[in-house]
Amino acid sequence: MIAMTLLLATLAQQPPAPQPFPRTGTQEPARPPAPAPAPPPSQPPSSAPAAPAPTAPSSAVPGESQLGVALYPGAQFLASYDAGRGQRYFLFGTTASFVDVVTFYRTTLKQRGDLVFDAPATHQFDLGRFREETMAFPPSVTVKEFRSQVSEGYPNPRPNAQPSRFPTVIQIVPLTTP
Repeated sequence: MIAMTLLLATLAQQPPAPQPFPRTGTQEPARPPAPAPAPPPSQPPSSAPAAPAPTAPSSAVPGESQLGVALYPGAQFLASYDAGRGQRYFLFGTTASFVDVVTFYRTTLKQRGDLVFDAPATHQFDLGRFREETMAFPPSVTVKEFRSQVSEGYPNPRPNAQPSRFPTVIQIVPLTTP
C-alpha cells in the first residue's frame, strides 16, 4: 500500500516545463570551455585580404555620395551596421508620414518600388542588381512605417533627443561596386 502510494506520487509529479530563455536572477548554464587556439602558422601569411570583423553600429553620418541616393529632407541619421560581405546599411528616422516618404522616393528614383508588407507598411526600391555571391543584402531603399495601434514609433537612440520616436524609418543599402 505504501509502495503504491509512493509510485502514484512519483508518477503524478510532472517535470518542469523547459525554459528557453534565462530569466532575471537565474544563473546561466555552464558553457563548455572554448577550444584551444590553433598554433601560429609556420609560413608567412598570404597576401589574401582577411575578412572584416563584425563591427558595432557606427555613428558617422554618411553623405548622399556615400549612399548613392538622395536622402529624404529632414531625415535624421540613426546608425549604420556592418551587413557582411563588405556592405553596410544605414538607418534614418523621419517624422514624415510613410506615404510622403514613399512618394519622395518614387519621384526621386523614377520607379514604383514594391509594397513588401501591408502591416506594418514596408516599401522597397531596388537600387541595383543583387549578386548573391558577393552581397549580403540587395542594394535598396526600404521605407517602413513604425507608428501603429501597438507602437508609437521607432525610439530615438539618442537620449532626450527630439523627436523621441520616429513614425517612419528609412533603411539604405548602397550599391557597392565589385
